[in-house]
Amino acid sequence: MAGRRTLPAHLTVYVFAIVPLLALLAAVPLAWGWGIGWADLVSAAVWYTITCLGVTVGFHRYLTHGAFKARRPMRIALALAGSLAVQGPVMHWVADHRRHHAFSDRDGDPHSPWRYGGSPLGLARGFWHAHMGWIFDRELTNRERFAPDLAADPDMRAVHRLFGLCTAVTLLGPALVGGLVTWSWWGAVTGFFWAGVVRVAALHHVTWSVNSICHLIGERPFSARDRSANFWPLALLSMGESWHNLHHADPTSARHGVLPGQVDVSARLIWLFERAGWVHDVRWPSPQRLSRLSASPAVPGTSATAYPRSDDQGLAKGTLL
Repeated sequence: MAGRRTLPAHLTVYVFAIVPLLALLAAVPLAWGWGIGWADLVSAAVWYTITCLGVTVGFHRYLTHGAFKARRPMRIALALAGSLAVQGPVMHWVADHRRHHAFSDRDGDPHSPWRYGGSPLGLARGFWHAHMGWIFDRELTNRERFAPDLAADPDMRAVHRLFGLCTAVTLLGPALVGGLVTWSWWGAVTGFFWAGVVRVAALHHVTWSVNSICHLIGERPFSARDRSANFWPLALLSMGESWHNLHHADPTSARHGVLPGQVDVSARLIWLFERAGWVHDVRWPSPQRLSRLSASPAVPGTSATAYPRSDDQGLAKGTLL
C-alpha cells in the first residue's frame, strides 16, 4: 500500500460517491413529477458515451492493460476522457485495477465479492464491498509498484493533477449546454442534474457492477484463475466490459466480447481508431488463442497478471507512444 488519503481527499470521495447516488435515487420520482426534456436525454447520452468509453478504452484496455499502442495526443485524450467519469485520478484507477488482477478474488484484491466467504451473509457483505464499499477505504494502492509507467510519464502526472478540473468540467459542462440549448436557467439546472450528476451516478454503478456482479454470477466459457463471469444484461451499458470472463482469461486482449452475439462497443471503437491510424499494434484475440483458453484448465492458486508485456516498447517504462 502507499499510505492513506488525507482527510479532505477522503471526504471528497464520500461526496462524489454518495451525492450522485442520491441524485440517481431521486431521478425516478423527479422524472415522474416534472419530466425530462429531449435536450437532457441527448446530452446525458453523449456525456455517458464519451466518459464510459474514456474508462473502458482509455483507463482500462489501454492504460491498465496495454491492449494497443497510441501516440501522445490520443494517449492524453483517452486519459482525459476517462477522468471525466469521476472514478478517481488516472494513476489511482490504473493502480487499483492492476492490483485487482494481480490478486483477483484472493487476499489483496481491493474489490472481490468473495472477501467474506461464500455464505449468504458473507456474499451479501462481499457484494457491498465489491460494488462500492471498497472505495471508502482510506488506504491507497502503491502506484510506484502497480503503475510505475504512468508515474514516470509527465503527461499522465499532469492529467492526474487535473482530476479536479475534469470533475468540474463533467458536471458544469452539461449545465452550460442545457442553458445554451434552452436559453434558460432552468435548462442549465436540468442539464446539471440529468446529464451531470445522474449520468455520473449511472456510470459509477455500471462500472462497479462489473466489479461485483461479474465476479458472482454469469457464464464462464473461458478458463480464468478467478471467478470472473460474463453478465450479458450489462453488455451495452458497459460498452462490452461485462464480457468479463474472457478479460480475466486474457487481460491484454483488446476485445472482450469474442463469442457470437457478444456486442463489444469498446472493441469496435478501438477498431475504428486502428483503421484511422490513431492507434496501432492492437492485440486482437486469435482463434487459436481463444481455443486454447477455452480448453485449458485454470491453474489453482495463481493469478492473471495485468501488467503490460516487456515488448511494449516502453509502455512499462512510461515513455510516450
